[in-house]
Amino acid sequence: MADSFNKKEREKKKKKRKKDKEQRKEQRRQEGKSGAEFMYLDEDGNLTTTPPDPNRKSTIKAEDIEIGVPKKVDSDESKFSRKGTVKFFNTDKGYGFIIDNDTKESFFVHAANLIDSIQDNDKVVFEVGKGPKGPIALEVKLA
Repeated sequence: MADSFNKKEREKKKKKRKKDKEQRKEQRRQEGKSGAEFMYLDEDGNLTTTPPDPNRKSTIKAEDIEIGVPKKVDSDESKFSRKGTVKFFNTDKGYGFIIDNDTKESFFVHAANLIDSIQDNDKVVFEVGKGPKGPIALEVKLA
């Protein structure tokens, strides 16, 4: 008997939702709102509801349009690499710290992340990575 009561309640809720949906649809129809509005992209890349000016012509040359992925330019230095100075490095324990020359930020360095062997006050080039306790220096080599 409980199953039939629950079943009837579900049927009532379903009918009510369907009726409410029809009422909202009718209300939108009466207000004159259409569901599909157009959005345009302006020259700055922002979405807007106003259409672009048909008299204004853009000056994009066909040869400027690059189709596909641009070719990679090989360089010795990565755009993510930083320059710094070894503040402290303990060769016995295999860790130390590097100070970034630009930001003066300190980065932890482990012996496993070294390309060249380093000592205190050496000038180095390194990349920043994420460690368990914060940013760390990776790919450390002498400058």
